[in-house]
Amino acid sequence: MTPRSDAPAAAAGRRHETNYSTPSERELVITRTFDAPRSLVWAAFTDPKHLPHWHTGPDGFTMPVCEIDLRPGGSWRYVWRNAQGREFSATGTYRDVEPPTRLVSVTHFEGEEQTSTTTFAEESGRTTVTVTMLFASKASRDRGLPYAKVGTEMNHARLDAYLASRR
Repeated sequence: MTPRSDAPAAAAGRRHETNYSTPSERELVITRTFDAPRSLVWAAFTDPKHLPHWHTGPDGFTMPVCEIDLRPGGSWRYVWRNAQGREFSATGTYRDVEPPTRLVSVTHFEGEEQTSTTTFAEESGRTTVTVTMLFASKASRDRGLPYAKVGTEMNHARLDAYLASRR
């Protein structure tokens, strides 16, 4: 058992840690707690004026296009550009939007559907974001896992700094 006096220190050590789990063969769950209120974290995830400041993937990438129609049936489109000028894009459709607690988005890649459910839970001024990705197959999830980890780690580190600058 952790002594009571060590509990805050242990929690602080996990504060900026992104956790990954695979609770089923087709799921990837990513969880991170941010030192910011839910309203600000929600805006950072859903407002095109915020996303290009942190959701850029690997170092050296930018997000020159960020279009969001935040409503059920609305779509989103992101374009990232690497240092050599090559562009990569992603698009999706919002299936469910419940500000500021939940988003459900569907993307299609190589003919397969992927559903992402993102929840935002606030406690004591801190917000835990949980992204549950449901892939078409275990093979699809396993192919995407290494890429998700690299991009997510960098994005979350940038988001920590961006949120701190907005408070």
